[in-house]
Amino acid sequence: MVIKNICCLGAGYVGGPTCSVIALKCPDITVTVVDLSKERISQWNSDKLPIYEPGLDEVVQKCRGVNLFFSCDVETAVKTADLIFISVNTPTKTFGNGKGRAADLKYVEGAARLIAGVSTGHKIVVEKSTVPVRAAESIMNILKANQRPGVSYQILSNPEFLAEGTAIEDLLNADRVLIGGEEDSVEGRAAIEELCWVYEHWIPRKNILTTNTWSSELSKLAANAFLAQRISSINSLSAVCEATGADVSEVARAVGTDTRIGSKFLQASVGFGGSCFQKDILNL
Repeated sequence: MVIKNICCLGAGYVGGPTCSVIALKCPDITVTVVDLSKERISQWNSDKLPIYEPGLDEVVQKCRGVNLFFSCDVETAVKTADLIFISVNTPTKTFGNGKGRAADLKYVEGAARLIAGVSTGHKIVVEKSTVPVRAAESIMNILKANQRPGVSYQILSNPEFLAEGTAIEDLLNADRVLIGGEEDSVEGRAAIEELCWVYEHWIPRKNILTTNTWSSELSKLAANAFLAQRISSINSLSAVCEATGADVSEVARAVGTDTRIGSKFLQASVGFGGSCFQKDILNL
C-alpha cells in the first residue's frame, strides 16, 4: 500500500505542527487534520493560528488548501485515510483508580471507537499522543471488538519529541524519529516501512529508529524522565554550591564538558515544568 491520504485526530500542539511539516515535505500526500472543536479548526483556517511556533505560519500558509486541510468532518477524513494519527490529549486522571498519577486515556479510546465505527479497508493507526506503556494494546482491543468484515488494522507507536518554541525546527531536523510496531509479523513490518517511507521524504533513514511497540512507548517516557532528572540534579547541586561557595554555573560548565554527560539541561533555575515532564514521570 502506498500512503496517499493521512488523517490526524486532534488539531492541538502536536497534531497541527507535525502534519503541517508532513504536508510540506510530502507534496504527494493529502494531509487532513480534524478536530471536534469548530473554534480550533476555524483558527487553523484563519490568519491567526491557535498556537505560535516560529516558522509554523509560513508552513501552514504554503500548504493549506493545497495538500493540507483542517476540518471538523472527522468521519470522512477517517474513511479516506490510509494512515491515521491519534494525537489527542492524555491528561492525568482527576478521579478513580490512579487519580493524580495515571494518564486518562478516554480521548484515545474515544478516537479508537470512532475509527472502528467508520473505517473501511486497511488502516494504519499511529498513536502520536504520549501514552502509558501498552496503550496500543487497549487501542487494538477496541478496534478488534468492533471490527467489521473487510476491515483490518495495524497499530504503530510514533511518539513526538518536540520542545515548545522549537517545534518546527525539531520536526524538520529531528535527531531521531522513533517508530514501534509488531516487528514479528509481516503485516507489522510492512506498516512500519510505510511510516518510515513518509518520514524518509526529509529524514535520513539512519535517523529513523524502529522498535517493537512497547519499547517505543516506554522510550518516550524514559527520555523525559532522564531530562527531568538532569534539571533536578543541577538544582540540587546549586544548594551545595551555595553552602560551599562554589559557582553552580562553573560547576555545570565543568561537568558538561565531559562528553559522557554533555552540557544540555544543566542550567540551574526553577524546577522542571511544562505539560510533559511531570505527567510522563507519573506514567512511569
